[in-house]
Amino acid sequence: MSTQIESDLNPFTREVITNALQSAAEESFINLGRTAKSSVIYETLDYACGLIDTDGKVVAQANGVPGFLGTLKFCVEDTIEKYGLDGFYPGDVILLNDYHGGTHLNDVAMVAPVFVDDEIVMFAASKAHWTDIGGKDPGSWTTDATSVFQEGIQYPMVKLYEEGKLNHAVRDIVKANTRMPEMTLGDMQAQEASMEVAVERVQDIADRYGIHTLERAVDEWLAYGEQLVLDEIETLPNGTYHAEDFLDDDGITDDPVYVTVEVTITDDTVRFDYTGTDPETEGPINSPYAASVSDARALFQAITLPEAPTNGGFFEPLELVIPEKTVLNATKPAPIGTDWESSAMAADLPWKALALHLPEKLSAGHFTSVCATIVGGTDDRTDDDFLVIEPQPGGWGACRDRDGADVLVCSGDGDTLEMPVEVMETRFPLLFDQFTLDTPQEAGHGEFRGGTGLVQDYKVYNESGAFITASFGRSEYPPWGVGDGQAGDGNYIDIVKNDGTTERHRKLTNYELEDGEVARLVTSAGGGWGTPLERDPERVLEDYRNEYVTSETAEAVYGVVVTDDGKLDTEATEQRRRQLIAESATIEL
Repeated sequence: MSTQIESDLNPFTREVITNALQSAAEESFINLGRTAKSSVIYETLDYACGLIDTDGKVVAQANGVPGFLGTLKFCVEDTIEKYGLDGFYPGDVILLNDYHGGTHLNDVAMVAPVFVDDEIVMFAASKAHWTDIGGKDPGSWTTDATSVFQEGIQYPMVKLYEEGKLNHAVRDIVKANTRMPEMTLGDMQAQEASMEVAVERVQDIADRYGIHTLERAVDEWLAYGEQLVLDEIETLPNGTYHAEDFLDDDGITDDPVYVTVEVTITDDTVRFDYTGTDPETEGPINSPYAASVSDARALFQAITLPEAPTNGGFFEPLELVIPEKTVLNATKPAPIGTDWESSAMAADLPWKALALHLPEKLSAGHFTSVCATIVGGTDDRTDDDFLVIEPQPGGWGACRDRDGADVLVCSGDGDTLEMPVEVMETRFPLLFDQFTLDTPQEAGHGEFRGGTGLVQDYKVYNESGAFITASFGRSEYPPWGVGDGQAGDGNYIDIVKNDGTTERHRKLTNYELEDGEVARLVTSAGGGWGTPLERDPERVLEDYRNEYVTSETAEAVYGVVVTDDGKLDTEATEQRRRQLIAESATIEL
């Protein structure tokens, strides 16, 4: 497929400029990662950077957190709405983290205008997870907040830097509203420095090619993105598709929360309509509009051209209907501390609706939740407070022609990483007795098997103990299978007490851990694809040998009989499969 855009601009010049802008976004990203103080930024990579034009369209972005990338346009748009284009000056940096372009409050954004010859040509923007921004609990986000005011300080698009000069009053407010001022101020400075890098690189491009050529290249780049995706939409199956699901709870009550979508595909548009989704909740699983849009855009790209360069034009054919005051479009003061639980559904619902219709592009359901975890306390060795914050990876769904991926982060977290165990054991009073695949697998079976989840043990070796805060969604409503593929087994947290007893949870806030106790984090297998009885017996035997399944599961679920010496009993397998098929037919009747 070849997409042509009519232009008298030299195509080589256009390519050089747009690639230079992409490099500017990526250099900004690398700069922030290398200079931040918090491990959740420099190790986990829980941040994103991009360039946005004055109309709020993405020009370039680094491959950071997908759940952040789509929000950067709103950060810029809302900042422009507040100040107007004539309200900015060279060297300004705006700080924001509330509902304007928001996710949860820990994800602090910065916006900086790029001036060339007294004209704003675009904006640099970034969003990064700050370890602590105040609020009622350490780490700020919790599972039991009932108001956004309990979740930390809000920065309502205030100027951190004015004409290049630090606003010391704002800095003092930032410092006064965190339990970890050295770390927070370090992250703030690193993020601001990364903005400077982006601004300078864009100015270098404009100085070399001129503002007019830069703007033409950007306009054509956006037009190219739109035409590229329009050509692909024409190949999608026209129609209307539905899906519905539930969130386990809101953190306050045990009542499930209903979510639904209607997907409509025409020759030139894709529409996701979430009308019918439950209202915003008392607890903090609510998602701001920008966060839901960001996740929905990620799914839109997955069903069109996942490897295509991303810009604002690419998303023009996507129409979103997300009713206000629902769990996918919450309004202030609804709490948003664990917003990923609902925003993930903005992607997972259309994914579920379309998986059977786009099997070459989509898998069965994955473990979905960020499974975010905070472990903290006071380190006996130093008397300093510590906080470990990281997502947990899990199983991804099977595809029509292959098994699902094992232990990857969820779709909304993109390129984030697990913090190395060696780093955590060195810096924090923790031991990791277990970091392993959750095998043998008890769910997610199918002709193609869902990927397996993770088991990770946080063991406390600190006389003063520690605490854990965690939100593991998709516990009661596990990842879905496709075409008779089994569902996954759900995410959960086991607390292993010193007396040997175990407590199971899906959400925890400030749960006290004594010295020697273990928080065991278990993430779900992905959903399976197709009936297990159609899986190649040789593949089942390989699964058995690799300890993905037991011999009992091989026989009971797949109808595959493994001998005592670990070989395939072909005759017994044929007989067992005929028996299971007959039993299944009887049950259906």
